Amino acid sequence: MQVAFQTLGCRLNEAETEAWSRQFRAAGARVVPPDRADVVVLNTCAVTGEAARKSRQWIRRLRRANPDARLVVSGCYASLRPEQVARELGVDLVVPNRDKNRLVELARRLLPAPATTGHETPGFTRSRQRAFVKVQDGCRHRCTFCIVTVARGEERSRPVAEVVAEIQALRREGVQEAVLSGVHLGGYGSDLGSSLTELLRAVLERTDLPRLRLGSLEPWELGEDFFTLFRDPRLMPHLHLPLQSGSDAVLKRMARRCRVADFRTLVSTARRHCPDLVLTTDIIVGFPGETEADFQKTLALVEEIGFAHVHIFPYSPREGTAAAAFPHEVDEKTKKDRSSRLHRLAAALRRRVLDAWVGKTAAVLWEKGEWRDGRRWFSGYTPHYLRVQIPAPEGTDLSNRIQTVRLTAVAPEGDRLVAEPV
Repeated sequence: MQVAFQTLGCRLNEAETEAWSRQFRAAGARVVPPDRADVVVLNTCAVTGEAARKSRQWIRRLRRANPDARLVVSGCYASLRPEQVARELGVDLVVPNRDKNRLVELARRLLPAPATTGHETPGFTRSRQRAFVKVQDGCRHRCTFCIVTVARGEERSRPVAEVVAEIQALRREGVQEAVLSGVHLGGYGSDLGSSLTELLRAVLERTDLPRLRLGSLEPWELGEDFFTLFRDPRLMPHLHLPLQSGSDAVLKRMARRCRVADFRTLVSTARRHCPDLVLTTDIIVGFPGETEADFQKTLALVEEIGFAHVHIFPYSPREGTAAAAFPHEVDEKTKKDRSSRLHRLAAALRRRVLDAWVGKTAAVLWEKGEWRDGRRWFSGYTPHYLRVQIPAPEGTDLSNRIQTVRLTAVAPEGDRLVAEPV
């Protein structure tokens, strides 16, 4: 069997796709590009209306690229619209989120059992430097804008020993950094009598993984003991904490469990334990009922916190969520204007963070090289998740190396740093 993968959306989807790839390969399958595959697996997204549109677009694109392949579709869009995906889009197998752990088993039934060849091709794009590890799925909270909780269901956590074993296996493959991912990562262990803190402590104590990173983390259920873990330099000093809005009135309508004062307290606690912690966030612009005054509060709080990066989402109603029926919808022109203003602020803040690192040293995990302007450049990330590039002599391969470098300048693009060897 030859199998191909395409992943849309979040890091949790990436973690799932990586796991499927390992399972297929263990069963003797070869991973190839989509146009050469017997089975093509698409992991879809539905977090926004645009994400759902892209999911449909990719289903059609993959079908056109390889009409003879069996097309297997999973993920949030497939879970929300399984009949439409199967009937209207010509999909051979729809695997809802609740059955994702059986996807490889179900997909293999579409074709005769493959013979183990001991050979594979590098068609799957996960680098051997960084791996996404799914530790948790589902969410017990119901933010009024979120369709993912509908698609993913209740919270389910993987046992600590299972996560540790997977990271040890990845380490044997040469992986230098693991990113723990989940729908509600901070709620890890709620169904096991455990916690995210316990999981992190176990991974740090029972593996020799050089770098451990966390995926998106809701800004609640994070106690003092969680932040003490950043004393271990292997836990990367970067957190992505979705704020969504800087207005308590909007946060209340969103049914968020964190108000502005709570967020400030959380950031203060985090930076007390880890003074150089870098923070990134998500903001929804134009949520129903958001006034100009509400938006000004968001701008002020984003600047006050000094986020290194802001993911900005103009609000779009999602059928099946409470907010889809909310009154006082914000018009598209206003959404576009607010989004543009927030983008400008976010770019200025990112530049401010990058400028502050010029002249300092950092350990960079190099990922890949590319030729540009007649030179070979490698790119990678610091522990603080700041992107760095460095020119390399011809014939030098820096990929999968952790190297201490001096950060000499901000690149002309303004989104990364330039480095030189120490």
